[in-house]
Amino acid sequence: MYELLWIIVFSILGSVGALTAAASFMLLGERTQKSLISMLISFATGVLLTSALLALIPEAIEEAGDVHIVTIVILIALLFFFFLEKLLIWRNCQNNSCEVHSSETVGTIVLIGDAFHNFTDGIVIAAAFLTNPTLGFIVGISIIIHEIPQETGDFGILLHSGYSRKKAFLLNTLSSISTIPAAILGYFILDAIHMIVPFMLAISAASFLYIALSDLAPELHKKATTKDYIKQLILVLSGVLIMVLMVMFSVHEH
Repeated sequence: MYELLWIIVFSILGSVGALTAAASFMLLGERTQKSLISMLISFATGVLLTSALLALIPEAIEEAGDVHIVTIVILIALLFFFFLEKLLIWRNCQNNSCEVHSSETVGTIVLIGDAFHNFTDGIVIAAAFLTNPTLGFIVGISIIIHEIPQETGDFGILLHSGYSRKKAFLLNTLSSISTIPAAILGYFILDAIHMIVPFMLAISAASFLYIALSDLAPELHKKATTKDYIKQLILVLSGVLIMVLMVMFSVHEH
């Protein structure tokens, strides 16, 4: 029950908590928003890369007992996320020959994609805590950190698509809370069929790598000044250092 309590806590923080923080950003000035989001993206990049490479993948290999199976699952998951993103971001096509989609459709796709993503997060949180409590904390914190800038972006898209602030917050909340039932379901299912836990960890690692390298890193490259480079480097390394310390503690405890 101790594990279930922490699973529920982190699933709430990773969904409703992150969404509330994202909505709070919209109350700030535009200049402040851009500055804080840029800092969050830098920090989240370091956190996600370190969590995937030093925590999730080694733990998945240890649990599965076969490095080849784990790497194959990671490869398949990366391809899946690539094609899933292709499906979900067709709305942003700049080519005149592309099909034009209405603002309402844009908002619907964002909500569906967010619900799917948060449902997966819930399963991953449960899998991590069932493997190792400290690993659960690492994964939970990683999800919270990367969810804040993502939810901020989704909230902004909904507002841009014509939704009122109240409606955008309500609908985004409904899509975000899918993390909570998924985490609870994952606790009971994964505990019963423990054999799939390493594969869930591998899929989680793939999602962290994909988000960090395909979504977050390109955003960092849009800043071209020396001051921005230094700030990004410090924040990325800060994310790396914090997660390295947590991983070292996890290994010692394990």
